[in-house]
Amino acid sequence: MPFAQLGLQAELLRALSTRGYTSPTPIQANAIPKILNGHDVLAGAQTGTGKTAAFTLPLLQLLNRKKRKGIQPRALVLTPTRELAAQVGESVMTYGKHMPLRTTVIFGGVGINPQKDQLRRGVDILVATPGRLLDHAGQKTLDLSHIEILVLDEADRMLDMGFIHDIRKILKLLPDTRQNLLFSATYSNQIKKLADGLLNKPVLIEVTPRNTAIPTVSHWAHRVERGDKQKLLSHLIHRGDWRQVLVFTRTKHSADRLSEQLRRDGITSIAIHGGKSQTVRTHALQAFKNNKVRVMVATDLAARGLDIDRLPHVVNFELPYVPEDYIHRIGRTGRAGSNGAALSLVSEEEHKFLHGIQNLLKQRIGIDSVPGFEPRDNRAAPLAMRYNQMRRSPDKPRAGPRY
Repeated sequence: MPFAQLGLQAELLRALSTRGYTSPTPIQANAIPKILNGHDVLAGAQTGTGKTAAFTLPLLQLLNRKKRKGIQPRALVLTPTRELAAQVGESVMTYGKHMPLRTTVIFGGVGINPQKDQLRRGVDILVATPGRLLDHAGQKTLDLSHIEILVLDEADRMLDMGFIHDIRKILKLLPDTRQNLLFSATYSNQIKKLADGLLNKPVLIEVTPRNTAIPTVSHWAHRVERGDKQKLLSHLIHRGDWRQVLVFTRTKHSADRLSEQLRRDGITSIAIHGGKSQTVRTHALQAFKNNKVRVMVATDLAARGLDIDRLPHVVNFELPYVPEDYIHRIGRTGRAGSNGAALSLVSEEEHKFLHGIQNLLKQRIGIDSVPGFEPRDNRAAPLAMRYNQMRRSPDKPRAGPRY
């Protein structure tokens, strides 16, 4: 089914055609007509399924139908991270380039005065992170009383990051009558409670089973000693000639240390996490996208909002404590129908985390060892087996091996 059958205006179809998009993804085919008809929507969609365009395209069309009154924003898109805000803002401007609508993106980590200037010039669509949005509201540089459409993008991640109180404050600044769109990759009791209090007779759209990974991603794991992980990762990158690898660690310190170790092994690498300034993070992501560095090491903070076309490899250098974070991480690969690979390096103490991930995915992840990087207990197993067999055999002396 082509995009033209979804009821989109010519200006949007022209922008889609320029990008080479002719047919909608399942989430787009299901969500766009419902949003255009004014319904509130609760959508369960993984990253990489085209969900940003699923709300961006109808949002642009709905606003373009009405004449602008004043300079205050008419649509608000809330995102959990700066990177995702930038990505959504880029999508809005790309698809709306043939429409006379103004878009502004605001988030922390950068100067607030240029954002104030943009808001004073007028805006139709505002893309924001919760903290900086409340900063502007507190300084009276922003009036949210004219919002017609509210989008909560990756709502589950916003709750994970502790934004629920900020969200409640923001909702109090909005008009009671508006259209609400909530997108979430995973569901929880918190998400259900938020949706029940926010949405009015919503249409439920699910294009994949809840809390599952994208089917175009293959999963596998290697057993390895914790202290040997970096050497194994370097070995795999060199052996496979991997050219674009996103690696996840649990902490900022681990990300910086691993990135430095990879550079010592002759692998261009850069780290991205919440401890970096927004300017550094933006430049790092751009360098990775442009293949100027082979490896980008990131923490879970960066797991959302990294939009990288046809990323072939995601590596879990350290498994996440929470199984749902595994889905968020690997959502960077296998996007928009392309194939991707998710590799996990699993030390002995992480097997319980792998078990939790498999339960969430409802599938087993193949696990093996790379020759030369087997866990030490595996390397000792043949000797121990021979020793035990020797002790059990009646025609062998019962003495142990000589030292």
